Amino acid sequence: MRHGARGYFYIAAACLCWGLAAALAQAVFKGKLLPRSGGEAISPLVLSQTRTSITFLLLLPMLAVARAPRRSALFPAGKALIVSLLVGAFGISASNFFYYFSIQKTTVATGIILQYLCPIWVLAYLVARSLQQATASRIVGVLLAVTGCALAVGIGPGTLRYNAAGVAAGLAASFAFAFYNIAAQRLLITADRWSVFLAAMAGATVFWTFVNPPWKLVSAHFPAAQWEFLIAFAVFSVLVPYSFYFAGLKHLDATRAVVTACLEPVFAIALATFTVGEAITAVQAAGVACVLAGTIVVQRS
Repeated sequence: MRHGARGYFYIAAACLCWGLAAALAQAVFKGKLLPRSGGEAISPLVLSQTRTSITFLLLLPMLAVARAPRRSALFPAGKALIVSLLVGAFGISASNFFYYFSIQKTTVATGIILQYLCPIWVLAYLVARSLQQATASRIVGVLLAVTGCALAVGIGPGTLRYNAAGVAAGLAASFAFAFYNIAAQRLLITADRWSVFLAAMAGATVFWTFVNPPWKLVSAHFPAAQWEFLIAFAVFSVLVPYSFYFAGLKHLDATRAVVTACLEPVFAIALATFTVGEAITAVQAAGVACVLAGTIVVQRS
């Protein structure tokens, strides 16, 4: 498989996991998946914190064992380490938290639409820094992808909720998402992706330790069922998809990567169709077509 095609495959696989994670998170916040039976309910802050922290605690021993025979370094060195930590703290952690906060305060549709304004910010930054040219194909591809996301989640009366805090959180998520795509992609040109991934998870874990100290999690008295869910959620919403996503960033530039990431709502629709029998509307079908067209147009730029 050619490197470019491999990058698209990796990011599409990550989006499949994230589409499922968004539906699960919404079910948890609404009390439909894990009805509270003693202890506190799982909040966006707890979900964001535990999924990255648990991933770090799982990934660290796995990499240590895998690299012990070669005595390879676990973390990148020098400036790459600092940037990786920032990617984890202010890229991944911030985008996770603000996204889940947004869908809690508004709707899944609103949260997804706001977060996936990200391709616009990525392209604008790269053009402003003269790292890419604002070609017609790039601009059209980005606009198709963003429009497709809005249509794919079924934008219309009743699907959007304009809560000020939720909208602000959704925009913050999009900026954080743009930051970590740009920064991580530049890191992965020369650095080992597993080292960058581990350092990013370390940065996220340290960030959350200050924001919400571990003893607060202990004092919440989550029952075993909730901890089991949090561990499984960490694996399928961070460990697996970010492994794929970081692999994709090694083969694609940041603009192509974030446009391809707009496949997340496409997969969310497909999952809803096949699992609970939701019918796809003509507007949603048009959105899916727009996202796919945007991915193809940007790939050909």
